[in-house]
Parts: sequence; C-alpha cells; structure tokens
Amino acid sequence: MIIDCHCHAGAGDGLAGPWDTRASLEQHLRRAAKAGIDRIVLFAAFHSDYAVANAEVARIVASRPDKFYGFAFIHPVHDRARVAGMVKTAVERYGFLGLKVHRYDARISREICEAARAYCLPVLYDVMGEISVCELLAGEYPDVAFIIPHLGSFADDWKAQLAFLDHLTRHPNIFTDTAGVRRFDLLEQALARAGADKVLFGSDGPWLHPGVELAKVRALELTPDDEAKVLGRNLLRLISRVRKRGVMRTHLATTRPLPTDARHDPWVAASPVVA
Repeated sequence: MIIDCHCHAGAGDGLAGPWDTRASLEQHLRRAAKAGIDRIVLFAAFHSDYAVANAEVARIVASRPDKFYGFAFIHPVHDRARVAGMVKTAVERYGFLGLKVHRYDARISREICEAARAYCLPVLYDVMGEISVCELLAGEYPDVAFIIPHLGSFADDWKAQLAFLDHLTRHPNIFTDTAGVRRFDLLEQALARAGADKVLFGSDGPWLHPGVELAKVRALELTPDDEAKVLGRNLLRLISRVRKRGVMRTHLATTRPLPTDARHDPWVAASPVVA
C-alpha cells in the first residue's frame, strides 16, 4: 500500500498565495490515482481559525474514509488554551490520527506536545529550517513521534537539511518525509544513516505533483522491504498507536505569559534565528 503522508485540503481564508487560499484536491487525486497512490493524509491549508479548517477537512475525510486519513492543524498561539479541546474533537469526533503544526504560524508549544502525548498522536511539524528544536522535542517528549517534513527545510536550505540528518539518526522519535526534497544526495544520506524506518513518503500536495514525488522514492532503488516501509508501513506504524480517548499526564496552566518570537536566548543579547 502506498500512502502519501503530506497533503493539504480545503479552503484557507487568506490571499497571500495558494497555501492560504485554497487546496483543491480534484486534479491531485487524478494524479495520485495514476501514480498508484492508495491513501492520503489530509490536513488544512493555512487558516486564521483551524477549528473551522479542521471541520472542513473532516467532511472531506468522511466522504472517502477508504481513501483519506485526517490530521488536525493547530496554531500554537491563536489556539492557545483550546488545544486540548480541538484535539479531543479531532480524534474522538472526526477520527483524526495526527497533528500538523507549522513554524510559519508560530513555534510549536508544550500545550500541543502534551495533547499529542495524551492521544499518542504523531506530530508533523514543519520547522522551516529551525532544526535545533528537534533536540528539545526529542528530549522533552521521547514518547511522541515528530515527523519533520522536507528534511527540515522546504526552502532547500542545504545547511539545515544536512544538520537535520544528525537529529534524524540519533533520536528514535524524530522522523522525516520526502516531500519537496530537491537535494537527492541528502535523501540518500537520510536513508543510509537513519534507515528506512525513519523516512515517510509525502508529496506536499496538492501543489506538488504526487507522481513526481513518488518517482524520487523509486529512484532511491531501495530493497522491496525498505521501499514498503517508506511508502506506507512507517505511517501505519505511527498511527497504530493512537488512542481513541486521551490520557492527560499534565495540565499546563493557561495563565503563563504568551510566548513570542521576540524571545531570544537569554545569554545572547540579539540572538538571530539559526538552525
């Protein structure tokens, strides 16, 4: 079975670009079918209210439960203090099997990680090149699986992607996907160093062609067993752990100061954003 672990769906509510305007699946599904892709993980386009966007994705998933899996998109700042409720709705009502977080919105929060832990949900977190957070996530939440897409950088940041391979190799709960990775040699290194158990096939549809993205995996010339892991078995293994009811281990106070991007390393006066 071939499963695409990375695809957006539904309407956004912005006009900055396709990513927050509309993620139409019609053409993407035709391309996926032609490529032989069996199932697809869906999550929302960028949106100012992910509760609304997740509900739309839930309707799409429910229309083809044999074809789609759903992940809930969460905004670390806008959804602060309501993450647990959103995740509860996503898992217990919609049947979703993971979370999606994007650094474009804000840095991932403990509130999100705790909710993921409560339901044993994998978290697909686009770090946008800030790969050092993988060290913190792996240490603080070793029982949560984090899928860091694009080898850590959709922007094709070679330095970030190369550095990410160390995290992928060392930490059992850090995974990646193949979506949008253009530096094929780094993709080969990821498989050679971390192993086929740590890499998932993804397309970043509907804006990237799923057949082209799948061709990259085929070009790796993996053994049949390793290719089967990358193309679907790894994703199935991660979502097989999901609990239908959450078990909260800790309750984070909602009165803590709101984290901001202006908060730098306290030991550096003007710490730049680095990988």
